[in-house]
Amino acid sequence: MIFYKKILILLPISYFAICLFMFLFQRTFMYHPDINSYDDTGIQFEFKKVEISSTENIVLNSWYSFKNSNYKTLVFFHGNAGNLNNRIYKLNKINQLNLNFLIISWRGFSGNSGKPTEDGLYQDAKSSIRWLEQNGIIKTNIILYGESLGTGVALELAKDSKYAGIILESPFTSMVAMAKKIYPFLPASILVKDKFESLSKVKKNVSPILIMHGEMDTLVPAHMGKILFQEANNPKYSYFPSSDDHMMKYDIKLVSVLRDFISAL
Repeated sequence: MIFYKKILILLPISYFAICLFMFLFQRTFMYHPDINSYDDTGIQFEFKKVEISSTENIVLNSWYSFKNSNYKTLVFFHGNAGNLNNRIYKLNKINQLNLNFLIISWRGFSGNSGKPTEDGLYQDAKSSIRWLEQNGIIKTNIILYGESLGTGVALELAKDSKYAGIILESPFTSMVAMAKKIYPFLPASILVKDKFESLSKVKKNVSPILIMHGEMDTLVPAHMGKILFQEANNPKYSYFPSSDDHMMKYDIKLVSVLRDFISAL
């Protein structure tokens, strides 16, 4: 009897300890600046390294490729892992399009100071838009491109302003929904600090939007991308290849989808 009483006491204490641990250290599980799990390939585009000032005296290491003042400018917001070099294979393909592009690295990534948080990433993204505006590029000539976690940042900006277009690659509906999927035994709605409520924000976006999501995504379920597409305002476009995983194949088909979308803007 005493044994069972101890179990009844220890169970809630252990559960509370787990919840407290996840609450305190959750950003360690969410942001992975030191993980290098992407293809490292040679650079096939011309660019210059630029430093963009963000809040809290943080300077963002960024790459800027400018080709033509008549082209729209794509701003690339990368996901929660790796550095700028890990996106070279995508930028090589983007460079084949009639676009200028800017890719920024988040605070705490690619040698930048600071620690990533939801609000911090929003401030970094807004700083990149201000930098472009200071260089003569207006929002209606800017295309926001979000990759994975970066999709939540792109939608935060898009809910308040009109851009030339929005591209979401492997998006999620919210970080709370993701946490419930990964940790179904935890009260995610209470614990998650960085919520990235993309579902509510996509409804406020008035810019043309392209949503791309691989059906075989083992990290973010493809149905999240489809829900976002369903709730998005027109004009909207989609690309849901049957064999792509979370990091989508940057093949001829995907590049063709990007080219068609950009041409329609």
